[in-house]
Amino acid sequence: MDPAVWRTAVTIIVGALAVVFDTTIVSVALGDLAEELDAPLSTIQWVSTGYLLAVFVTIPLAGWAQSRLGGKRLWTASLGVFLLGSILSALAWDAAGLIAFRIVQGIAGGIMMPLTATLIMQAAKGRNIGKVMAVITVPTALGPILGPVLGGLILHLADWRWLFLVNVPFCVVGGWLARRNLPDDRPAPGSPRARLDVIGVLLLSPGVAALIYGLSRVEGSAGFADAEVLVPLIGGLALVGGFTARTLPRTTGALVNLRLFRHRALASASTLLFLGGITLYGAMMLLPLYFQQVRGEDALGAGLLLIPQGVGALLARTLAGNYTDRIGPRWVALAAFAVVTAASVPFALVTDDTSEVLLMAALLVRGIGMGAAMIALSGAAYVGLEHKEIPDASIITRVAQQIGGSVGIAVLAVILQHTAGDAHTPGALADGFDAAFWWSVAFTAVAVPVCLLLPGRPKPVDPADRAEAEATIEV
Repeated sequence: MDPAVWRTAVTIIVGALAVVFDTTIVSVALGDLAEELDAPLSTIQWVSTGYLLAVFVTIPLAGWAQSRLGGKRLWTASLGVFLLGSILSALAWDAAGLIAFRIVQGIAGGIMMPLTATLIMQAAKGRNIGKVMAVITVPTALGPILGPVLGGLILHLADWRWLFLVNVPFCVVGGWLARRNLPDDRPAPGSPRARLDVIGVLLLSPGVAALIYGLSRVEGSAGFADAEVLVPLIGGLALVGGFTARTLPRTTGALVNLRLFRHRALASASTLLFLGGITLYGAMMLLPLYFQQVRGEDALGAGLLLIPQGVGALLARTLAGNYTDRIGPRWVALAAFAVVTAASVPFALVTDDTSEVLLMAALLVRGIGMGAAMIALSGAAYVGLEHKEIPDASIITRVAQQIGGSVGIAVLAVILQHTAGDAHTPGALADGFDAAFWWSVAFTAVAVPVCLLLPGRPKPVDPADRAEAEATIEV
């Protein structure tokens, strides 16, 4: 990889770690926050829900904002806003203040999430996509695994305010690196300024937020038929459907270019990222609950037991990146989802005394499969795209994966409630988890044949064509 691409990747990842860790650290601290701030858990849950909704309101704006400000200025500004939100969250005096400051964090995080992939992919100029994705996915691999562990350690050793102050070093160092290493890509003076698709914003941002909100209420309600879930889901689907119908015929000026779905690589990768979101986030809801409710572990103990999955995801990076570049994402993703399916089966057979060594070994293998799958899918999404199309592709893939994660958590939560809701012994609880894990295995297995739609072995690029393409991009 070009040294300039490495500098860009390291610069972006340092800042992105603040967003990724912040999301997962807080998820294990809601009970402690409710006690510390003397607020009911139903109110404190908005510390996570408010943040998540703010993220999805601003994700669709990332492409337009980059075209107006340039990637460097937008990244630096977003990092500054996230830093401000983190400091204010640490200084919060009550639950309402903490929720408000978390929304400030979410506004910045929603811009940074798609911008992370966009800036690194644009710097790579379509070369070594597998190796580039092996770098980009470092925060994604680390966050869901190490975040709960870090959160548990902070709550065990320090005050809850350090849940947010831990972001400060990442933001400060990330901002300094961005000012130093990122190219000044602001629009040239006098160039046409991209106009904001206001109607598109009013349709897509609240539509996606409503979908996420509805799905987030499933776990605490009577299920999908509850009005608290059904109303936002129907409203969100209507708004997103309206955005789709309005946007597809448009060739220019859309908030997000949905015509990119004509690229089979992006369409199939987005579908698999949706299914991968169900597999990753849905199982990440079940696994710590199993260790806590059935095996009697506390939050920190459950987090420590999940470390092998993160180790596996990190071990997969280099090999998966190299093979994605050599043989194409199709076969890497197919093998990876097959591995995840097989490694998830032991959890569908668990009892209240299944060997922890066996489960940790299964988690290691499962992590290898998930890490390889995400690298192959994330790289496949950009195959054949032009430089200017990368921001929209980043938004599409990010939304697909996050909605898949919300669907996975909601569906598996309902299944778990119905199968283990009345259980009062560890053995009966384990039987309920078995059923939920079997559904997780099924979702993963569905993805295996879909992988055949991904791009195969990449075609060799003629050096003259590559030089001409790079010259065009530079211009």
